[in-house]
Amino acid sequence: MTNNILIENQYNRTSLFEKENVNYLVRILKRFNTVPKVNNINIITSTSEPAVFKIVPNKSIIIGSSFLDKPILALLYLRYGIEWQLWYKALNNDKKDIALCDIAALEVIKIFYNLLPKDDKEKLENLDFSLINLINSNANLETATASIREELQSFHGLPTANAAIDASWKAIVANLAKPTEYLLMDGGDLRLNIDEINLLNKYGCRPFPRPEAFTFASSTASSVSNFAFDKTDKVRSILIRNSLKYGFKKTTIEFSEMLKSSLRKNFKINEECEIIFSPSGTDSSLQIAAITQTISSQEITHILVASDETGSGVAAALRGCHFENTTALNFPIKKGDRIEGFRDVNLIEIPFRDENGALKSTKQLDEEVFAAVSKTNEEGRHVVLHTMDQSKLGYQSPSDSLIKKLNKLENLSMQIIVDASQLRLDPKDIHNYVNKGYIVTVTGSKFFTGPPYAGALILPKNVTKLIHSATNPLPKGLTEYFNNSDWPASWFCSSKLSDGYNYGSYMRWNAAIVEMDRYFKTPVLYRNMGIEMFCNFVEESIHEASFLEPIYGDETKMKSYNSKEFGIRNIRTIFPFFITLNNQPLSVDKVKKLYTLLNSDLSEHFEEASLEIIRLAAQKCHIGQAVNVKYSNDIESAILRISLGSRVISESWVNRDISLFFRNIELQMSQITITIKKMELILNNPHLLD
Repeated sequence: MTNNILIENQYNRTSLFEKENVNYLVRILKRFNTVPKVNNINIITSTSEPAVFKIVPNKSIIIGSSFLDKPILALLYLRYGIEWQLWYKALNNDKKDIALCDIAALEVIKIFYNLLPKDDKEKLENLDFSLINLINSNANLETATASIREELQSFHGLPTANAAIDASWKAIVANLAKPTEYLLMDGGDLRLNIDEINLLNKYGCRPFPRPEAFTFASSTASSVSNFAFDKTDKVRSILIRNSLKYGFKKTTIEFSEMLKSSLRKNFKINEECEIIFSPSGTDSSLQIAAITQTISSQEITHILVASDETGSGVAAALRGCHFENTTALNFPIKKGDRIEGFRDVNLIEIPFRDENGALKSTKQLDEEVFAAVSKTNEEGRHVVLHTMDQSKLGYQSPSDSLIKKLNKLENLSMQIIVDASQLRLDPKDIHNYVNKGYIVTVTGSKFFTGPPYAGALILPKNVTKLIHSATNPLPKGLTEYFNNSDWPASWFCSSKLSDGYNYGSYMRWNAAIVEMDRYFKTPVLYRNMGIEMFCNFVEESIHEASFLEPIYGDETKMKSYNSKEFGIRNIRTIFPFFITLNNQPLSVDKVKKLYTLLNSDLSEHFEEASLEIIRLAAQKCHIGQAVNVKYSNDIESAILRISLGSRVISESWVNRDISLFFRNIELQMSQITITIKKMELILNNPHLLD
């Protein structure tokens, strides 16, 4: 029995079920689905005591019927009670530390409250309830007064007011007394913060499931799936229990190593390859900049291929400069300033497109890369060549033949970095790169649809040997970006970094690995057939829509070291396109506005239309966000993207039935049709774009 079984039977038909209230009630119940699932805890409504709220440890939560007239208030109280029960169960057989349950549950409910939509908070403003008052207090583990602890004690009746506060609780509460949805946006930067109206971040997604939206945004970022969220939420419960039993530090290190082992297993790489987690792909670039100057005494030149289609902060990171105004560890810094300890480097940027916006040919890109590497080599500098596989628009460069040509240059000192942040690769591709001695940057938040900001470096054996022999520390300024625990424990160079743990990064990677596991469990034949079936349909659908203009063609055929073998890197899975109105491309601002409208409920603008149109307008469709691309020499515009994500495959295989698998693929293809129809609906009502 789980914690939300009986609640489903508690609501009798009241005014809450009137037409104007149903959507509100549905939204509250959807949010209730993010509450931890705690076994064998009953939720019981009391009509005899309508104002009661009582926690019966390890058994039940009793809530008075009067709370249910205020669904958001009931949600808060139940969220507090379930969190309390979770910590109580984690105490194992030692139940004397009940004060920990009180403080931890209060910490969680304060964060949960802050993540509520503005409208819901307004419904609570004038209510005088003890939990609301406690939320508004600044009490924490160290400052909770006797009166606050007595009030918390009143919810369960067990003596805690005079209980001693164990020093070992501090790290556990600081890192794990947070709702899972908060952890999934913690330890990144301000771009992960959600707005207080729609609860969406800068990337149009949220840190808890959003099943009401069609999601084909894996080239940018996706909301976490119900499956991955539930698995990660369960992991939080296990980490709390293990931290109390074995100690926080031991539990955390084992968790981090388990995640790295899971990645090695999925990518089929050996233990000699080191993995370093980072909050984002841009942070991974900063790690590369630091590592290269640690292992090379030569002057360094970074050659950044696809500079116009990589992360916006990558160039700054490679120069050793701050790329935002806040770090992942929440240090305030100034964007553009040099990070302490980084030395001067050269940076050569090679964009995919020319000054007129035209895509360069493979031959032209190869020539530019060869010229840049040759010149840098002649200058006696160490080359760090950043190759792209694949970009945010689905391109790769340079070619394999160019790399072979570069390796014939005399006296060449070069380290190749493969930007595989999209991770549209099979394990054999990762294995191939690592065997060649390349450093590979990956994320779990693009193709594999984990929560945004899950970056990692994969370092081959030859590079880890160089780092082990290095005697120089990492740049001092990295203490504001990374903890020592993010880096291999055996490395001398990282020993001076900060103490602490980035649980947000760990939990995002946990969610991403959950998605990887279920994707790779889909039989490879069906997986490949499903990929081709879906991608062919997307390509045809875009070509058939007169108002969409794809920007890909024969020139984008993917390179491969064995083109006869099927591989995800050899098929287009990102489909970028211009949007036109009256045969003219939309301006950049209007493309961005259309992207936002597409991801929103527009039904209020079509109240007089047919039910079919109202339903179409209401459907939220999340696709890849706008990227500025010139339409022609003198027309500035932007493209949007529809992309294949791993969930298209793994969620189609959920029944493990081949006939249902292809039927499920077709259902997601129908979502593509609806998404394109909604674009047309918006274009047919151009005032919406003003």
